[in-house]
Amino acid sequence: MTAPDIYLDAQIRSWVLVPITLAMFLIGVLRHLVQQLMKNNNVKVELKNVREAQCVLRAQRLRQNSGYLPPSKFSSKRLFFTHKDLGVLHEIKDQAPPNPLAAFGMGGGAGATPDPSQLVDMMKKNLSMVVPQIVQYNWVAFFFSGFVVAKVPFALTMRFRAMLQRGVDLNSLSVTYVSSLSWYFLNLFGLRGVFSIVLGENSIDDYANMQNQMQMGMQDAPKAYTMERENLELVSHTWHLPLVERHCIKMLQEKIATN
Repeated sequence: MTAPDIYLDAQIRSWVLVPITLAMFLIGVLRHLVQQLMKNNNVKVELKNVREAQCVLRAQRLRQNSGYLPPSKFSSKRLFFTHKDLGVLHEIKDQAPPNPLAAFGMGGGAGATPDPSQLVDMMKKNLSMVVPQIVQYNWVAFFFSGFVVAKVPFALTMRFRAMLQRGVDLNSLSVTYVSSLSWYFLNLFGLRGVFSIVLGENSIDDYANMQNQMQMGMQDAPKAYTMERENLELVSHTWHLPLVERHCIKMLQEKIATN
């Protein structure tokens, strides 16, 4: 037996659904501006670490896009990275184990001066991400708890009930209806695309960038070089250009068959 449809009041749309979306968008813009104000532009980056990271990235791009290069060009580029004596990925030999604090300028070497500014900058970014989310969640839970604000225009299974109907405990309600708390979580992840258009492509991914920087700083360069060199040596090269005509003919035949 299907659950009966219910009619949502237009006032719910005007005073619950739209304010939640608008408030989350404005808070996201404000958070971005605050992060720009708190951003530390005097971060010290060692040229050696940047060169090592870029070398690994270049080798990865070569391996992933090898099919777009002719065999001779790919062989010469692979030799540039993997040559036993002159290869770039053979440059790093034995090296001391990486210091986890070296990424933040707090290495314990002789004459090293602790620089906690990067740790403070990371803490500021974390606070600028966590505090607005806590405020928004409590605001929605306090003022708009228990509202059904929208309906999904397609059928869903019962597994989606916990995701779409947080704060509304009605087993007789169809799974396609969305509660106010669930609408908050949908906006929390769904507005990232809007922010990337309005504020810039990489403006909302500060937390992900921060994690990547930590991983780069703590990465064991000899191991990364060895792993990427072995992966590059195992690549079985196939040039895509001679197969383009055959691939296009196959696509056209499939399209004609479906029509």
